[in-house]
Amino acid sequence: MTINKTKQKVDHKSIPPFINKDSYTLILGSLPSVASRKDRFFYAHPQNRFFKILSFVFNQEEPKTIEERKAFLIKNKIALYDVVFACDIYGSSDATIENVEPINLEEILTEYPNIKKIYTTGKKAKELYDKYLLPQTGIEAISLPSSSSANASMSLDKLVEAYKVILK
Repeated sequence: MTINKTKQKVDHKSIPPFINKDSYTLILGSLPSVASRKDRFFYAHPQNRFFKILSFVFNQEEPKTIEERKAFLIKNKIALYDVVFACDIYGSSDATIENVEPINLEEILTEYPNIKKIYTTGKKAKELYDKYLLPQTGIEAISLPSSSSANASMSLDKLVEAYKVILK
């Protein structure tokens, strides 16, 4: 079996931001995973704990399908997008991200002025936000731990506690 070690140019053309006029909270990842790009929606990998965490935080049933997830996000006034619009990457590995083209967050915040809180998920998203978007907006983002199953050092309970900051 041969593993493809070629970096792939990835962009957000297939996954637009999930946002609406009532969105109050914006959660930014680094870049969608291979599974998310395939399903054309955020946090699609079956082992990613993002929606499970939020279901505990908001004390609601965990949404399973993309349509249920969209309804959950709308109900809780949450918008999703990523810091990176385009880059070179191996698979889904944040550690391999190069040649970053960030999103235009100023444009998004102008179009959706109800967004009052910005969060990033994972260390790489926070690092890239601080490098590319903080100078653009002047808005500090609150860092949340990665919901990826690769973040095995954090139990579901610890992740839920960390994400409860969204409620404040």
